[in-house]
Amino acid sequence: MTTQHSAAADPTHQQAQSTAKPRVALVGVHGFGEHHLANLARLEAAGALELVAVADPNPPQDGTLAAAVAVFPDLDGLLAAQAGVDVVILATPIQTHAPLAVAALSAGMDVYVEKPPVSSLAQFEEVLAAARENGRLVQVGFQSLGSHALPAIAGMVDAGDIGTVLGISATGQWLRTKAYFKRSRWAGMRSLDGTDVVDGVATNALAHAVATALHVAGAHTLADVASVETDLYRAHETESDDTTVLRVRTANGSTLLCALTLCAPEQLDPTVTVHGTLGDITLSYTRDDVVITTAHGERREAYGRTDLLENLLDARATGAPLLAALQDTGAFTAVLEAIRTSPHRRPSGTNSSRGTGRATIRTRWSMASVTSRCAPSRPRPRSPRLGVPWARALPPVQTLTLDGRPVADYQDGSHIRAVSSPRPYLHPVRTLGGTVVTDHQPLDHVWHLGAGVALQDVDGVNFWGGRTYTREAGKYAWRPDHGSITATAVHQTDAGSGHGGGLQESLSWNGPDGTPILVEERSWAWSGVAPSIWRLSLDFALSPAGDNQVSLGSPGSNGRFEGGYGGFFWRLPKCGDAAVWTAAGSGEAETHGSVTRWLAWSGKFDGGPATLVFVAPEGSADPWFVRVDGYPGVGQSLAWDAPVIARPGSPVRRRVTVFVADGSLATPDIEALINQQGDPS
Repeated sequence: MTTQHSAAADPTHQQAQSTAKPRVALVGVHGFGEHHLANLARLEAAGALELVAVADPNPPQDGTLAAAVAVFPDLDGLLAAQAGVDVVILATPIQTHAPLAVAALSAGMDVYVEKPPVSSLAQFEEVLAAARENGRLVQVGFQSLGSHALPAIAGMVDAGDIGTVLGISATGQWLRTKAYFKRSRWAGMRSLDGTDVVDGVATNALAHAVATALHVAGAHTLADVASVETDLYRAHETESDDTTVLRVRTANGSTLLCALTLCAPEQLDPTVTVHGTLGDITLSYTRDDVVITTAHGERREAYGRTDLLENLLDARATGAPLLAALQDTGAFTAVLEAIRTSPHRRPSGTNSSRGTGRATIRTRWSMASVTSRCAPSRPRPRSPRLGVPWARALPPVQTLTLDGRPVADYQDGSHIRAVSSPRPYLHPVRTLGGTVVTDHQPLDHVWHLGAGVALQDVDGVNFWGGRTYTREAGKYAWRPDHGSITATAVHQTDAGSGHGGGLQESLSWNGPDGTPILVEERSWAWSGVAPSIWRLSLDFALSPAGDNQVSLGSPGSNGRFEGGYGGFFWRLPKCGDAAVWTAAGSGEAETHGSVTRWLAWSGKFDGGPATLVFVAPEGSADPWFVRVDGYPGVGQSLAWDAPVIARPGSPVRRRVTVFVADGSLATPDIEALINQQGDPS
């Protein structure tokens, strides 16, 4: 999963010819520079180097340095004095890193630069070119990349300890006061005096979370990153983001999700997790502790760490590989550049605030919900996928309206991760009064997507998402068997005068390798029924994409008792006083598996009371699939306990209608509504 570059083979490396102690200078002695001073004192006492100079406009207090250490106001003064420095450490404001590094490299020095090494992709290329032209080394201060846990994790993954890797996540929940953002002129700034700074939670404070996760994902260079998506927010009065969600796709196909904040209700250790089909590996990178969780239990391991300055000195002397070489932070720079160029830094008004003055703390109590979604089947950034009110909404591909009011959004599923079986769906679906009656990507089953069509077994391919139930295993297990449903054509029509409309989809059900297995013709139709009721109808037909028949199955058809979900499915949001009933009985036990003309669900949703009435066509033999206690969901089972076969020229066709009503409807109301509408399907 990881690679290292040999300094001896790197064109930027020029091995020192002298056996004398390296002469080191530190630029920036305050802030994190104080850490470097302590480390330099340790290494000097061990005989590994000689600290010969420091540079800072605010020099250290008398007695801090040995008398032989020269003090300069800045790097220019140090270079002009020709102090004979071999290595310079840059612990200066972010916006100064690149110009100072170029100056030091041009003067023939190797460089240790604090993170982030640069403020833009252009600066990255400039510093990298200077290192190559002068044959010098550049180490970046991502200390976590010196952790011995990283090669250990790579070894565990390569050995198959957690099965097939599904994804990688990084979470960081830190708490910072207003004083943190007032510590300097550049703190929390996107730019200063026309110069890029890009100080933010992902680029500076919790940059190690991003850099470490990229390393674990095998993404080092610019070429290793295929795409970066950002969702940036700020609670404090800053230019930059203090809460960030990132999604990175790597060139090798890995997906990385990062959820980071400086507005957590309490400070927690940041972590990087590798999610696999058989378990997880979680690294607490500030402590170099690893937790391996599988079906066999949990074990913990602690690791040491190589100091990056020592590593740089070793690289100079022996040609050993740099652990955080500048060129290997290209992937991180790709993320930084995406953040730098992103226009989205939305202020949020849904924060809790406590304290006064510089001690003020602003928190997002819902960040726990966000970070808990950073797992292999979790959603990309943006609300309502994040489940928090302050996040940016996912724009719909189409909007279904009645009399100018949006009643449903159509999503094409392109934002869904592979292990959730990407597919089109409707969400949110609303009552005419605006109450949302669908959910998507809930934490309990993140592959549940509003209202739509899905099947877990189509000739062995999972188009439902999540784990797969097989007869052979007799249980659910992660398998690399997820398909995707993509639209080849979508056409929306308007009934006129705001009375409703239709949406026709031509869809391709593709296997994990992209090969079409099924083709589908799907039609949605909607219209008003009463001032507080509207009707949504679905008609779909599934046909083999080739000349052979295709088996359509479910966990129920594969041996799971009463687990016959698949086909039409409607995931509801949580609601109070939930009630589900048919003309023959009520409650989950009596309605689940029943074959009745209609099934109703009512409850108190966030927007108010609402009732959904699901109506099957006359003569339908498909049982209702109902869940109330575990999660709220209703479906029509296409393959309850036996597979259904789709044959060439003989599609499998299903229809269903849903009445969406504000308020609570009783059985007489429902029967009168259905009788009034005739056969609504």
